[in-house]
Amino acid sequence: MSREAGPLANRARVGWWAFILALAVAAAFIVYSFVGMVVLGVFGYYATRPICRRLARHTESDGVAAGGTVLLVVLPIVLLVAYIGVRLVQQVQQVFDAGGSAAVGGVLDLGALPDKQRETVTTLLQNPGQSISQPQQVAGTLLDVGSQVFGAVAGGLLLVGLALTLSYFLLRNDTHLAGGLQELFGGRDTVAYAYAAAVDEDLESVFFGNLLFVVAMAALAMIAYWATNVLAPGGLRVPMVLVLGFLTGIASLVPIVVGKLIYVPVVAYLAVQAVEAGGTGLAFVGGTLLVYFLVLDILPQTFLQPYITGRQLDAVLLMFGYLLGPILFGWYGFFLLPIIFTVMLEAIRIVLPELVRGDPLTPDVSIGESVGATLRSTREESSDEDDDAAADGD
Repeated sequence: MSREAGPLANRARVGWWAFILALAVAAAFIVYSFVGMVVLGVFGYYATRPICRRLARHTESDGVAAGGTVLLVVLPIVLLVAYIGVRLVQQVQQVFDAGGSAAVGGVLDLGALPDKQRETVTTLLQNPGQSISQPQQVAGTLLDVGSQVFGAVAGGLLLVGLALTLSYFLLRNDTHLAGGLQELFGGRDTVAYAYAAAVDEDLESVFFGNLLFVVAMAALAMIAYWATNVLAPGGLRVPMVLVLGFLTGIASLVPIVVGKLIYVPVVAYLAVQAVEAGGTGLAFVGGTLLVYFLVLDILPQTFLQPYITGRQLDAVLLMFGYLLGPILFGWYGFFLLPIIFTVMLEAIRIVLPELVRGDPLTPDVSIGESVGATLRSTREESSDEDDDAAADGD
């Protein structure tokens, strides 16, 4: 019986491995199909996990802490982004409205509408009275355009809703997921667990630190732009202070670039206003540029970012991640490529040297100890969390 059981057991294991591989392929296909939603949900999880854990200390339910985090932190950020988008669209509409309805029709000509629908919409905008003679054609065109707009809005809302749900699920169940992975990997002292813990700590450091940095920079930028409007001579004004402040915070995520992407065009806009007003405010514009450079450039890179983000990945690596991500993958590449870089970096630090040398794998950092997570602190922190959970259970 034992001789027959061996081959049968081996065949069973091969069958199970084939089944697990098929499931892994299916899971990879699902993630690939909804990668934007998954990446956004993972970002929301890591960016708010420290906040959720602080709330969990004052509540008896992980679900309450996770729900509170999503409602108090993640959802307001999403609503703020939506408000920023609406304000930008309104500003663009005002610019084109100043040029007349023909300009608006020209913008619509650049759209993806069919020729017949494009002609009908342009006619409706330029000469609404003429469109009355073609009510069926106008109604059909408006219905098609409205369905496209509704589909785009509904798709965006569904994406954001699912991402929020994924963030909530991860925040609520991260302790159980971490325990399951620890059992799967064979304990806290294994190479697989050390690697996963290092990636986990790095992603939290990057995304949570970035969230704090964006909030701090956005607040600084809003104060700077508001102060500019208060102190500026007549005729000089920074428009959309809230929108530009938020965009400055987002731009500050990119090292070296920091806030230049936003505040330099703002200063140029002020200079144009000063020239149109007779040039009397050019000295103020020069002083504003100096203040912006100190407050929105030197201060963040020298003091604010190191203090807020703490131990983190190399700034140049993050710069390539944030700049190249959207180019390679689209909007979600802004979050996806830093994740990929983190996974690659920890593999190089922990696993690759032993593989190259042919040495036994160890759960320790072999190269680049000054970059990324400290494995010893990661294991000690995980042990402390397990002890706290056990104490709460008792």
